[in-house]
Amino acid sequence: MKFTELKLHDQLIEGLGYMGFEDATPIQEAAMPKILAGNDLIGCAQTGTGKTAAFILPVLHKLANKSTKGLNTLVICPTRELAIQIEQEIQGFSYFTGASSLAIYGGGDGTNWEAQKSALTNGCDIVVATPGKLMSHINMGYVNFSNIEHLILDEADRMLDMGFVDDILKIIKKMPKERQSLFFSATMPPKIREFASKILKKEYDEISMAISKPAAGVLQAAYLAYDAQKAQLLTQLIDKNPEYESIIVFTSTKRKVADIMNAFRGKKYEVAAISSDYEQKQREDVLLGFRSKRIRVLVATDVVSRGIDIKDLNLVVNFDVPNDAPDYVHRVGRTARANTTGVALTFVNEDDMYKMHKIEELIESEVPKSPLPEGFGPGPKWDPSFRKKRAGHGGGSKKPFNKGKRPFNKKWRSGKPKNNG
Repeated sequence: MKFTELKLHDQLIEGLGYMGFEDATPIQEAAMPKILAGNDLIGCAQTGTGKTAAFILPVLHKLANKSTKGLNTLVICPTRELAIQIEQEIQGFSYFTGASSLAIYGGGDGTNWEAQKSALTNGCDIVVATPGKLMSHINMGYVNFSNIEHLILDEADRMLDMGFVDDILKIIKKMPKERQSLFFSATMPPKIREFASKILKKEYDEISMAISKPAAGVLQAAYLAYDAQKAQLLTQLIDKNPEYESIIVFTSTKRKVADIMNAFRGKKYEVAAISSDYEQKQREDVLLGFRSKRIRVLVATDVVSRGIDIKDLNLVVNFDVPNDAPDYVHRVGRTARANTTGVALTFVNEDDMYKMHKIEELIESEVPKSPLPEGFGPGPKWDPSFRKKRAGHGGGSKKPFNKGKRPFNKKWRSGKPKNNG
């Protein structure tokens, strides 16, 4: 479907044309008519399919056709990175409509507080906010939600996982009951439906598209590797594939970020890291360098798995298997966005095999297991029940780290710098 078929405001169509958007994605085609009709909605679609445009374009259409007074639309999302991304997209879409927007999130130096206060009191057409920072303003007593017409929760499942339920409910109590409420998420567990029943009108629409599956353009593979093999495997794969110009390496812990960065020391290409330990300005600078292709490799925790939109991202590497199966979808969803193609590789040690098996159940397909490159020796054998068996005996194995068949690269291990972070 063409955007022109949706009968959007002429200025909005002009802006979309300027940005090179002509055809609506499936989630946009399915959701936008319902939102334009004023219906409450739960929309479920995988990462990278255009959910932001699906909920923002109808709002901008309505704003372009009426004069507004005060804050009209509130978008709530879980992380500062996602808030920034959504607000940037709003700026692009609304360039010719004159709609105003502002992102409100924590982690800054406080210099933006007055601008945020002004948006929440005197009025700004659209505010995109994280729950914690928004609650800080609400607790000051000056926030005015009386003119809110649209409430949008993006990445609703993630906000529930992060413990924002109480904050969101407190925020919603401050809003007019007569409003349009929209839920968008990449997964739709039962808890989302239960939560939605507290917020949405009884008669709401629901759209579910390709739930919890990576985009078709993602070429997935897994390497069965011991922990002692992973760092060398990572650097070798990147060194031998210069065509991958934009790469994200995901790990589950901040400590491993430092360890992975050590493995890249001495490389001729630029590598940078980002995690929740970084100050907001540092994170923004790193993301800017990565988007501009000055930084080739970004090492990150899941703090950015749902919060960035990078064009032409070639490769995603899961240095370890994420603890929650839906997080795999969000990690690999960083590549092959908007009908492009990309590669997603996952390193699976013996402890993570059961988690990898649960991911395959979730995405309803088997991730091919690639052999380790020549010279690495054998990796662990695939046994998807391995973790489950060990859990029944009080957790992990008590074998020494390098006992039995586990390879031990003395040169790499002995030369590994200590983690000072």
